[in-house]
Amino acid sequence: MKIDRSVVRNQAYPKSNFSIRERHNERMNESYGNSDILPERSAFNVHFKSCNGYEQTFNRMVNGGIISLRGLKPDAKVFDELVFDVNSAYFENNRGYDYAKEFFAEAYKLATKEIGGEEYILSAVLHADERNKALSEQLGYDVFHYHLHVVYIPVVDKEIKWSKRCKNPNLIGTVKETIKQVSHSKKWPLFKDEQGRLRNSYSLLQDRFYEHMKSAGYNNFERGERGSTTEHLSVLEYKTQQEAKLTTALSAEVEQKMSVAINLDKKIEKSQGRLNDLKNKISIKSKAAATVTEIDAIGKPSLLGGVTTTADEMTKLKTLAKKCVTIEDKTSELRKRLKSVEMERDEIKKQLDVEIKKRPSIKESLLIGKLIAAMKRSPKRLMSVIEDIMRKPPEIKEPEKLSPEQHHSDILQNKKYGRERDGI
Repeated sequence: MKIDRSVVRNQAYPKSNFSIRERHNERMNESYGNSDILPERSAFNVHFKSCNGYEQTFNRMVNGGIISLRGLKPDAKVFDELVFDVNSAYFENNRGYDYAKEFFAEAYKLATKEIGGEEYILSAVLHADERNKALSEQLGYDVFHYHLHVVYIPVVDKEIKWSKRCKNPNLIGTVKETIKQVSHSKKWPLFKDEQGRLRNSYSLLQDRFYEHMKSAGYNNFERGERGSTTEHLSVLEYKTQQEAKLTTALSAEVEQKMSVAINLDKKIEKSQGRLNDLKNKISIKSKAAATVTEIDAIGKPSLLGGVTTTADEMTKLKTLAKKCVTIEDKTSELRKRLKSVEMERDEIKKQLDVEIKKRPSIKESLLIGKLIAAMKRSPKRLMSVIEDIMRKPPEIKEPEKLSPEQHHSDILQNKKYGRERDGI
Protein backbone atom coordinates (compact mmCIF):
# COMPACT_ATOMS: atom_id res chain seq x y z
CA MET A 1 0.00 0.00 0.00
CA LYS A 2 1.40 3.40 -0.98
CA ILE A 3 2.08 5.78 1.91
CA ASP A 4 0.75 9.35 1.66
CA ARG A 5 3.50 11.88 2.39
CA SER A 6 3.59 15.63 2.94
CA VAL A 7 6.19 17.58 0.96
CA VAL A 8 7.38 21.22 0.85
CA ARG A 9 9.64 22.43 -1.95
CA ASN A 10 11.31 25.83 -2.21
CA GLN A 11 12.79 27.37 -5.36
CA ALA A 12 14.51 30.75 -5.76
CA TYR A 13 14.22 32.86 -8.93
CA PRO A 14 15.82 36.01 -10.40
CA LYS A 15 13.68 38.99 -11.39
CA SER A 16 13.58 37.83 -15.04
CA ASN A 17 11.38 34.87 -14.02
CA PHE A 18 8.49 36.92 -12.61
CA SER A 19 6.48 36.73 -15.84
CA ILE A 20 7.02 32.98 -16.35
CA ARG A 21 5.91 32.05 -12.81
CA GLU A 22 2.96 34.45 -12.89
CA ARG A 23 1.66 33.16 -16.22
CA HIS A 24 1.86 29.58 -15.00
CA ASN A 25 0.44 30.05 -11.51
CA GLU A 26 -2.32 32.44 -12.53
CA ARG A 27 -3.20 30.33 -15.60
CA MET A 28 -2.54 33.13 -18.11
CA ASN A 29 -0.97 30.92 -20.82
CA GLU A 30 -2.82 29.78 -23.93
CA SER A 31 -1.24 26.33 -23.66
CA TYR A 32 0.94 24.41 -21.19
CA GLY A 33 3.79 21.93 -21.41
CA ASN A 34 1.92 19.85 -18.81
CA SER A 35 -0.89 18.20 -20.81
CA ASP A 36 -2.68 17.21 -17.56
CA ILE A 37 -3.67 20.84 -16.86
CA LEU A 38 -7.33 21.32 -17.81
CA PRO A 39 -8.02 25.04 -18.52
CA GLU A 40 -11.78 24.49 -18.20
CA ARG A 41 -11.26 23.71 -14.49
CA SER A 42 -9.24 26.85 -13.68
CA ALA A 43 -12.33 28.30 -11.96
CA PHE A 44 -11.82 25.69 -9.21
CA ASN A 45 -8.40 27.14 -8.31
CA VAL A 46 -8.49 29.02 -4.98
CA HIS A 47 -6.54 32.23 -4.23
CA PHE A 48 -5.58 32.82 -0.61
CA LYS A 49 -3.58 35.89 -1.71
CA SER A 50 -3.41 37.62 -5.10
CA CYS A 51 -1.93 40.78 -6.59
CA ASN A 52 -2.03 42.74 -9.83
CA GLY A 53 1.26 41.69 -11.40
CA TYR A 54 4.11 39.99 -9.55
CA GLU A 55 6.86 42.26 -10.88
CA GLN A 56 4.79 45.45 -10.65
CA THR A 57 3.95 44.74 -6.99
CA PHE A 58 7.60 43.91 -6.28
CA ASN A 59 8.77 47.20 -7.82
CA ARG A 60 6.18 49.20 -5.82
CA MET A 61 7.47 47.60 -2.60
CA VAL A 62 11.06 48.52 -3.51
CA ASN A 63 10.15 52.10 -4.46
CA GLY A 64 8.03 52.47 -1.32
CA GLY A 65 10.90 51.41 0.95
CA ILE A 66 9.02 48.34 2.21
CA ILE A 67 11.85 46.11 1.02
CA SER A 68 15.44 46.89 0.03
CA LEU A 69 17.75 45.53 -2.70
CA ARG A 70 20.81 47.05 -1.04
CA GLY A 71 23.92 44.92 -1.62
CA LEU A 72 22.32 42.66 -4.27
CA LYS A 73 23.77 41.97 -7.71
CA PRO A 74 21.61 42.72 -10.79
CA ASP A 75 21.08 38.98 -11.48
CA ALA A 76 20.42 38.04 -7.84
CA LYS A 77 17.52 35.78 -6.90
CA VAL A 78 14.88 38.10 -5.47
CA PHE A 79 11.77 35.96 -5.07
CA ASP A 80 11.00 32.41 -3.95
CA GLU A 81 8.19 29.93 -4.45
CA LEU A 82 7.00 27.37 -1.92
CA VAL A 83 4.96 24.37 -3.08
CA PHE A 84 2.99 22.48 -0.42
CA ASP A 85 1.95 19.01 -1.55
CA VAL A 86 0.50 15.66 -0.44
CA ASN A 87 -0.36 12.57 -2.53
CA SER A 88 -3.54 12.93 -4.60
CA ALA A 89 -4.95 9.74 -3.04
CA TYR A 90 -4.87 11.38 0.41
CA PHE A 91 -7.42 14.01 -0.62
CA GLU A 92 -9.46 11.56 -2.69
CA ASN A 93 -9.89 9.44 0.46
CA ASN A 94 -10.88 12.53 2.50
CA ARG A 95 -13.77 14.35 0.77
CA GLY A 96 -11.63 15.46 -2.21
CA TYR A 97 -11.86 19.13 -3.26
CA ASP A 98 -13.56 20.49 -0.11
CA TYR A 99 -11.05 18.78 2.15
CA ALA A 100 -8.16 20.08 0.01
CA LYS A 101 -9.39 23.69 0.38
CA GLU A 102 -9.51 23.34 4.19
CA PHE A 103 -6.13 21.58 4.31
CA PHE A 104 -4.27 24.19 2.26
CA ALA A 105 -5.97 27.10 4.00
CA GLU A 106 -4.26 25.79 7.13
CA ALA A 107 -0.98 25.30 5.23
CA TYR A 108 -1.20 28.95 4.10
CA LYS A 109 -1.25 30.04 7.76
CA LEU A 110 2.08 28.25 8.26
CA ALA A 111 3.49 29.80 5.05
CA THR A 112 2.58 33.30 6.27
CA LYS A 113 4.35 32.64 9.57
CA GLU A 114 7.47 31.19 7.90
CA ILE A 115 7.73 34.04 5.37
CA GLY A 116 7.43 36.69 8.08
CA GLY A 117 4.10 38.28 7.19
CA GLU A 118 1.44 38.29 4.48
CA GLU A 119 2.74 41.62 3.14
CA TYR A 120 5.73 39.77 1.62
CA ILE A 121 3.54 37.25 -0.21
CA LEU A 122 2.81 38.08 -3.85
CA SER A 123 0.49 35.17 -4.57
CA ALA A 124 -0.87 32.04 -2.90
CA VAL A 125 -3.01 29.81 -5.10
CA LEU A 126 -4.37 26.30 -4.70
CA HIS A 127 -4.27 24.48 -8.04
CA ALA A 128 -7.22 22.14 -8.55
CA ASP A 129 -7.09 21.85 -12.34
CA GLU A 130 -4.28 19.32 -12.81
CA ARG A 131 -5.54 15.79 -13.49
CA ASN A 132 -3.68 12.88 -11.92
CA LYS A 133 -3.55 10.64 -14.98
CA ALA A 134 -2.29 7.46 -13.29
CA LEU A 135 -4.78 7.55 -10.41
CA SER A 136 -7.64 8.52 -12.73
CA GLU A 137 -6.98 5.51 -14.95
CA GLN A 138 -6.66 3.26 -11.91
CA LEU A 139 -9.97 4.36 -10.34
CA GLY A 140 -11.90 4.89 -13.58
CA TYR A 141 -12.83 8.54 -12.98
CA ASP A 142 -11.07 11.92 -12.89
CA VAL A 143 -8.87 12.54 -9.85
CA PHE A 144 -7.08 15.87 -9.44
CA HIS A 145 -3.70 16.72 -7.93
CA TYR A 146 -4.28 19.46 -5.34
CA HIS A 147 -1.25 21.54 -4.30
CA LEU A 148 -0.49 25.07 -3.07
CA HIS A 149 1.91 27.57 -4.73
CA VAL A 150 3.10 30.46 -2.55
CA VAL A 151 5.22 33.12 -4.31
CA TYR A 152 6.94 35.45 -1.86
CA ILE A 153 9.86 37.82 -1.30
CA PRO A 154 12.51 36.41 1.09
CA VAL A 155 13.43 39.21 3.50
CA VAL A 156 15.62 39.43 6.59
CA ASP A 157 16.22 42.22 9.07
CA LYS A 158 19.53 43.93 8.29
CA GLU A 159 21.01 46.50 10.64
CA ILE A 160 22.65 49.49 8.96
CA LYS A 161 25.27 51.05 11.24
CA TRP A 162 26.80 54.51 11.32
CA SER A 163 30.11 54.59 9.46
CA LYS A 164 33.34 56.29 10.44
CA ARG A 165 32.37 59.26 8.34
CA CYS A 166 29.66 60.15 10.82
CA LYS A 167 30.31 63.57 12.35
CA ASN A 168 29.19 62.36 15.77
CA PRO A 169 31.89 59.96 17.00
CA ASN A 170 29.53 58.56 19.63
CA LEU A 171 27.26 57.15 16.88
CA ILE A 172 29.99 55.34 14.89
CA GLY A 173 29.31 51.61 14.96
CA THR A 174 25.82 51.94 16.39
CA VAL A 175 22.62 50.96 14.56
CA LYS A 176 21.42 53.72 12.24
CA GLU A 177 18.37 51.84 10.87
CA THR A 178 17.01 48.34 10.28
CA ILE A 179 15.88 47.50 6.77
CA LYS A 180 14.03 44.54 5.24
CA GLN A 181 16.75 43.24 2.92
CA VAL A 182 15.80 40.91 0.09
CA SER A 183 18.06 37.86 0.44
CA HIS A 184 17.37 34.22 -0.33
CA SER A 185 20.70 33.00 1.06
CA LYS A 186 20.20 34.78 4.40
CA LYS A 187 16.55 33.73 4.64
CA TRP A 188 17.50 30.07 4.11
CA PRO A 189 21.17 29.71 5.18
CA LEU A 190 23.02 26.41 4.80
CA PHE A 191 23.63 24.32 7.90
CA LYS A 192 25.41 21.07 8.77
CA ASP A 193 23.34 18.03 9.73
CA GLU A 194 24.30 15.27 12.18
CA GLN A 195 26.52 13.62 9.56
CA GLY A 196 28.33 16.88 8.82
CA ARG A 197 26.68 17.34 5.42
CA LEU A 198 25.64 20.81 4.26
CA ARG A 199 21.87 21.09 3.97
CA ASN A 200 19.40 23.82 2.98
CA SER A 201 17.66 25.12 6.08
CA TYR A 202 14.28 25.11 4.34
CA SER A 203 14.51 21.29 4.41
CA LEU A 204 13.64 21.69 8.11
CA LEU A 205 10.39 23.23 6.90
CA GLN A 206 9.36 19.65 6.07
CA ASP A 207 9.30 18.92 9.81
CA ARG A 208 7.46 22.11 10.69
CA PHE A 209 4.85 21.59 7.96
CA TYR A 210 4.23 18.02 9.11
CA GLU A 211 3.97 18.96 12.80
CA HIS A 212 1.80 22.03 12.07
CA MET A 213 -0.76 20.04 10.07
CA LYS A 214 -0.79 17.22 12.62
CA SER A 215 -1.45 19.65 15.47
CA ALA A 216 -4.24 21.21 13.38
CA GLY A 217 -6.00 17.83 13.24
CA TYR A 218 -4.93 16.56 9.81
CA ASN A 219 -3.74 12.96 10.09
CA ASN A 220 -3.13 9.75 8.11
CA PHE A 221 -0.07 10.97 6.22
CA GLU A 222 3.67 10.94 6.91
CA ARG A 223 6.49 13.44 6.57
CA GLY A 224 8.36 13.43 3.25
CA GLU A 225 11.47 11.27 3.12
CA ARG A 226 14.03 12.62 5.56
CA GLY A 227 17.45 13.42 4.14
CA SER A 228 16.35 12.88 0.57
CA THR A 229 18.52 14.61 -2.03
CA THR A 230 15.93 14.11 -4.78
CA GLU A 231 15.18 17.33 -6.62
CA HIS A 232 11.68 18.33 -7.64
CA LEU A 233 11.28 17.96 -11.39
CA SER A 234 8.88 19.84 -13.57
CA VAL A 235 6.35 17.77 -15.51
CA LEU A 236 8.25 18.30 -18.79
CA GLU A 237 11.58 17.33 -17.18
CA TYR A 238 9.99 14.24 -15.65
CA LYS A 239 8.40 13.13 -18.93
CA THR A 240 11.65 13.70 -20.81
CA GLN A 241 13.51 11.51 -18.33
CA GLN A 242 10.80 8.84 -18.56
CA GLU A 243 11.07 8.87 -22.36
CA ALA A 244 14.83 8.46 -22.06
CA LYS A 245 14.39 5.53 -19.65
CA LEU A 246 11.82 3.97 -21.99
CA THR A 247 14.21 4.36 -24.93
CA THR A 248 16.99 2.66 -22.98
CA ALA A 249 14.67 -0.16 -21.84
CA LEU A 250 13.33 -0.72 -25.37
CA SER A 251 16.84 -0.72 -26.79
CA ALA A 252 17.93 -3.36 -24.29
CA GLU A 253 14.83 -5.47 -24.99
CA VAL A 254 15.26 -5.23 -28.76
CA GLU A 255 18.93 -6.15 -28.49
CA GLN A 256 18.03 -9.14 -26.31
CA LYS A 257 15.40 -10.37 -28.77
CA MET A 258 17.76 -9.82 -31.68
CA SER A 259 20.29 -11.98 -29.86
CA VAL A 260 17.65 -14.70 -29.36
CA ALA A 261 16.71 -14.53 -33.05
CA ILE A 262 20.36 -14.81 -34.09
CA ASN A 263 20.86 -17.83 -31.81
CA LEU A 264 17.76 -19.47 -33.27
CA ASP A 265 19.05 -18.87 -36.78
CA LYS A 266 22.30 -20.57 -35.79
CA LYS A 267 20.32 -23.43 -34.27
CA ILE A 268 18.31 -23.80 -37.49
CA GLU A 269 21.47 -23.75 -39.58
CA LYS A 270 22.96 -26.43 -37.34
CA SER A 271 19.83 -28.59 -37.58
CA GLN A 272 19.68 -28.08 -41.35
CA GLY A 273 23.34 -29.11 -41.56
CA ARG A 274 22.69 -32.25 -39.55
CA LEU A 275 19.76 -33.11 -41.79
CA ASN A 276 21.87 -32.60 -44.92
CA ASP A 277 24.66 -34.73 -43.43
CA LEU A 278 22.15 -37.46 -42.66
CA LYS A 279 20.80 -37.38 -46.21
CA ASN A 280 24.34 -37.66 -47.54
CA LYS A 281 25.01 -40.61 -45.25
CA ILE A 282 21.81 -42.26 -46.43
CA SER A 283 22.87 -41.83 -50.02
CA ILE A 284 26.43 -43.01 -49.42
CA LYS A 285 25.41 -46.04 -47.32
CA SER A 286 22.74 -47.01 -49.81
CA LYS A 287 25.25 -46.91 -52.63
CA ALA A 288 27.87 -48.72 -50.58
CA ALA A 289 25.47 -51.42 -49.39
CA ALA A 290 23.91 -52.27 -52.70
CA THR A 291 23.14 -50.73 -56.04
CA VAL A 292 19.71 -51.10 -57.64
CA THR A 293 21.12 -53.75 -59.98
CA GLU A 294 22.53 -55.73 -57.06
CA ILE A 295 19.21 -55.66 -55.23
CA ASP A 296 17.32 -56.71 -58.35
CA ALA A 297 19.75 -59.63 -58.74
CA ILE A 298 18.98 -60.98 -55.29
CA GLY A 299 16.85 -64.14 -55.36
CA LYS A 300 16.10 -66.73 -58.03
CA PRO A 301 12.66 -67.86 -59.28
CA SER A 302 11.64 -71.28 -57.95
CA LEU A 303 9.70 -74.00 -59.74
CA LEU A 304 6.60 -73.30 -57.66
CA GLY A 305 6.51 -69.60 -58.66
CA GLY A 306 8.27 -68.21 -55.58
CA VAL A 307 11.73 -66.76 -55.08
CA THR A 308 14.60 -68.52 -53.40
CA THR A 309 17.49 -66.61 -51.76
CA THR A 310 20.67 -67.62 -50.13
CA ALA A 311 21.34 -67.01 -46.45
CA ASP A 312 23.80 -64.19 -47.28
CA GLU A 313 21.28 -62.50 -49.58
CA MET A 314 18.56 -62.61 -46.89
CA THR A 315 20.91 -61.16 -44.28
CA LYS A 316 21.82 -58.36 -46.68
CA LEU A 317 18.14 -57.57 -47.34
CA LYS A 318 17.29 -57.50 -43.61
CA THR A 319 20.23 -55.20 -42.90
CA LEU A 320 19.18 -52.79 -45.65
CA ALA A 321 15.54 -52.81 -44.48
CA LYS A 322 16.51 -52.05 -40.86
CA LYS A 323 18.81 -49.21 -41.91
CA CYS A 324 16.09 -47.77 -44.10
CA VAL A 325 13.54 -47.78 -41.26
CA THR A 326 16.05 -46.27 -38.80
CA ILE A 327 17.07 -43.55 -41.24
CA GLU A 328 13.43 -42.67 -42.01
CA ASP A 329 12.69 -42.37 -38.26
CA LYS A 330 15.72 -40.09 -37.72
CA THR A 331 14.84 -38.03 -40.76
CA SER A 332 11.23 -37.61 -39.58
CA GLU A 333 12.37 -36.62 -36.07
CA LEU A 334 14.87 -34.09 -37.40
CA ARG A 335 12.25 -32.60 -39.72
CA LYS A 336 9.87 -32.15 -36.76
CA ARG A 337 12.59 -30.50 -34.67
CA LEU A 338 13.56 -28.28 -37.58
CA LYS A 339 9.95 -27.20 -38.08
CA SER A 340 9.58 -26.46 -34.34
CA VAL A 341 12.75 -24.35 -34.29
CA GLU A 342 11.69 -22.48 -37.44
CA MET A 343 8.27 -21.70 -35.88
CA GLU A 344 9.98 -20.45 -32.71
CA ARG A 345 12.35 -18.35 -34.84
CA ASP A 346 9.45 -16.82 -36.81
CA GLU A 347 7.57 -15.94 -33.59
CA ILE A 348 10.63 -14.23 -32.12
CA LYS A 349 11.12 -12.28 -35.36
CA LYS A 350 7.47 -11.11 -35.22
CA GLN A 351 8.00 -9.88 -31.64
CA LEU A 352 11.25 -8.26 -32.75
CA ASP A 353 9.50 -6.38 -35.56
CA VAL A 354 6.90 -5.07 -33.07
CA GLU A 355 9.60 -3.92 -30.64
CA ILE A 356 11.61 -2.23 -33.40
CA LYS A 357 8.49 -0.33 -34.51
CA LYS A 358 7.89 0.81 -30.91
CA ARG A 359 11.52 1.82 -30.52
CA PRO A 360 12.13 5.55 -31.10
CA SER A 361 13.97 6.40 -34.29
CA ILE A 362 17.64 7.39 -34.16
CA LYS A 363 16.57 10.99 -34.80
CA GLU A 364 14.11 10.90 -31.86
CA SER A 365 16.68 9.24 -29.58
CA LEU A 366 19.26 11.90 -30.48
CA LEU A 367 16.68 14.61 -29.77
CA ILE A 368 15.86 13.11 -26.36
CA GLY A 369 19.58 12.83 -25.65
CA LYS A 370 20.13 16.47 -26.57
CA LEU A 371 17.18 17.53 -24.38
CA ILE A 372 18.61 15.66 -21.38
CA ALA A 373 22.08 17.10 -21.97
CA ALA A 374 20.62 20.62 -22.29
CA MET A 375 18.56 20.09 -19.14
CA LYS A 376 21.66 19.08 -17.15
CA ARG A 377 23.69 22.00 -18.49
CA SER A 378 21.12 24.83 -18.28
CA PRO A 379 17.79 23.53 -16.86
CA LYS A 380 16.34 26.94 -16.03
CA ARG A 381 17.23 28.49 -19.38
CA LEU A 382 15.79 25.46 -21.25
CA MET A 383 12.55 25.53 -19.26
CA SER A 384 12.30 29.30 -19.82
CA VAL A 385 12.61 28.81 -23.60
CA ILE A 386 10.09 25.93 -23.62
CA GLU A 387 7.53 27.86 -21.58
CA ASP A 388 8.02 30.89 -23.82
CA ILE A 389 7.35 28.73 -26.90
CA MET A 390 4.22 27.24 -25.31
CA ARG A 391 2.81 30.72 -24.65
CA LYS A 392 3.07 31.73 -28.31
CA PRO A 393 0.93 30.48 -31.22
CA PRO A 394 2.47 27.75 -33.43
CA GLU A 395 4.71 28.81 -36.28
CA ILE A 396 3.18 29.15 -39.76
CA LYS A 397 5.15 27.29 -42.38
CA GLU A 398 6.30 29.70 -45.06
CA PRO A 399 5.77 28.67 -48.72
CA GLU A 400 8.85 27.21 -50.32
CA LYS A 401 10.78 29.74 -52.38
CA LEU A 402 11.44 28.70 -55.97
CA SER A 403 14.80 29.13 -57.63
CA PRO A 404 14.88 31.26 -60.86
CA GLU A 405 15.16 28.02 -62.90
CA GLN A 406 12.12 26.45 -61.16
CA HIS A 407 10.13 29.69 -61.54
CA HIS A 408 10.91 29.80 -65.29
CA SER A 409 9.91 26.12 -65.65
CA ASP A 410 6.54 26.78 -63.93
CA ILE A 411 5.83 29.68 -66.34
CA LEU A 412 6.50 27.43 -69.35
CA GLN A 413 4.26 24.70 -67.90
CA ASN A 414 1.41 27.17 -67.35
CA LYS A 415 1.71 28.47 -70.92
CA LYS A 416 1.67 24.92 -72.29
CA TYR A 417 -1.44 24.09 -70.22
CA GLY A 418 -3.14 27.24 -71.55
CA ARG A 419 -2.48 26.27 -75.18
CA GLU A 420 -3.77 22.74 -74.63
CA ARG A 421 -6.89 24.05 -72.90
CA ASP A 422 -7.60 26.43 -75.79
CA GLY A 423 -7.06 23.69 -78.39
CA ILE A 424 -3.96 25.29 -79.86
